[in-house]
Amino acid sequence: MPLTRREFLLDAVGSPLVAPFLRKSSSRIDWPFRHGVASGDPLTDRVILWTRITPPDDREFVQWRWWVAEDPSFNRIVSSGEGTTDRLRDFTVKVDADGLSPGRSWYYVFEALGQRSDIGRTRTLPEQGVEHLRLAFTSCANYAVGCFNVYREIAKREDLDVVLHLGDYLYEYADLEACAASGRIHQPLTDIRSLDDYRTRHGCYKLDPDLQEVHRQHPFMVIWDDHEIANNAWPGGAENHSPEQGDWSQRLSAAVQAYLEWMPIRDPDSPGRIWRNFRFGDLLDLNLLDTRLAGRDEQANTLEERNLETRTLLGFEQEQWLAERMHRSVQDGMHWNLCAQQVMLAQLGTNSTPFNYDQWDGYPAARQRLFDQVRAAGLNNWVVLTGDIHSSWALQLQDDPFADEPRPPLGVELVTPAVTSVGIDNQTQAQLAASSLQGLLPHLHFVDFYFRGYVLLDIRRERLQAEWWVVDNVASRRYSSGCLRALILESGSTQWIEAAMPTPARTAAAAAPGWRDDFAFLRQWRQPMMDQPQFADAGSGFGR
Repeated sequence: MPLTRREFLLDAVGSPLVAPFLRKSSSRIDWPFRHGVASGDPLTDRVILWTRITPPDDREFVQWRWWVAEDPSFNRIVSSGEGTTDRLRDFTVKVDADGLSPGRSWYYVFEALGQRSDIGRTRTLPEQGVEHLRLAFTSCANYAVGCFNVYREIAKREDLDVVLHLGDYLYEYADLEACAASGRIHQPLTDIRSLDDYRTRHGCYKLDPDLQEVHRQHPFMVIWDDHEIANNAWPGGAENHSPEQGDWSQRLSAAVQAYLEWMPIRDPDSPGRIWRNFRFGDLLDLNLLDTRLAGRDEQANTLEERNLETRTLLGFEQEQWLAERMHRSVQDGMHWNLCAQQVMLAQLGTNSTPFNYDQWDGYPAARQRLFDQVRAAGLNNWVVLTGDIHSSWALQLQDDPFADEPRPPLGVELVTPAVTSVGIDNQTQAQLAASSLQGLLPHLHFVDFYFRGYVLLDIRRERLQAEWWVVDNVASRRYSSGCLRALILESGSTQWIEAAMPTPARTAAAAAPGWRDDFAFLRQWRQPMMDQPQFADAGSGFGR
């Protein structure tokens, strides 16, 4: 039988040290990096690097190494290190790689058990002189429902500064009917409740090639919603958890532990306190909020209970933190102020007929306190980014949009469609529902219930352009994609302007290379990757 090109290259290189680099197929039993690589929570000088090492046997621990370089060929390595992971953390790895320069792209790789991971690309936050940013945000990715074509589309964009995932990164349901219909069989096949269950479900999701690719190409900022734990969760329970299913606190602890192990998120200073702030120079201040587990009161059962002044969605500690962040943003002259969170903030019903008690509509006193905080801080250019509801929206944020003489809007809300989760799966019915709402909600500018996708934000000082990019199909990996709607928000305004066209791509750093089997590439990597001192020497001149 003739040699394949890969076998020929292995024979030509003639070194057993290079062979592991060639063996990268995730279908191989001995490939330890089958769950890919990821990065997240970038700061101006550091970023979290993540991977998971799958040992070939029942060993208790595994040693690993990592490298960060300025270029995808790893000629200019600037940082490196090593460590150990073990069964207690499910063999996951997180590195807070520091000593990096702000506002540029970096490339990273892991090595363990004699083999190397894919090359990942990440990016640090800019520090000053920022005039242009491009962010993408999405949510609600149910593996059993369909293909992650939306992730595939985001991965293709080479010029994003960061991707925001606003929750429901995975789903806890058994979803056997959906698995049978889509052919995407997740693990385990039951509702997940134990630590092993949550870890297994995270691992199942991260075997998806499109999810791996979007993580490999872009840094993420993530926040959980309910399905990472259980449907309509709050700190004391969930809609689909009963005492017969076990102790809630144990289930919650297991879900949070698995999430922190398997996601590229910086471990919080206090358990579960994952709300946090990021700044992009003086152009953008971003607050990532937790509307699910930080301090939410249980969803109300009656209108009277729902209207209690003491009810909170964020929890009073997070409310105070957010108020302080808003005042600081104004004092520091930040231009755009974004809050990224999970559930719809704008009213979808009147105070007497609320739409959904799990959203901010179920916590009107907490919503009014938030609006009062924005007004008290004098916050300008306030934009709220939201997931959860499997549909696309653009709305103004007002105290009471149904009043005869409503107060001026405080800001706007942008809602992303889902990655796969279903909104209204009949397009005609979806269009009728959207048309009906347009006449009922005076603060609504745009809504779509049918398409899956993500929102691209192109941000400059003079304006923010929001673009809803969608796919027409998640039943297979054959699909079409395009821009459904593009809206412009000028600085200082809360009125939407229709954009003539999507924004053009920026000049970007090279994408992280995929599989490359050319001989020159292997020869270039062969010696440095096997010699730890050369890595240290290569990075000694960084920053000069």
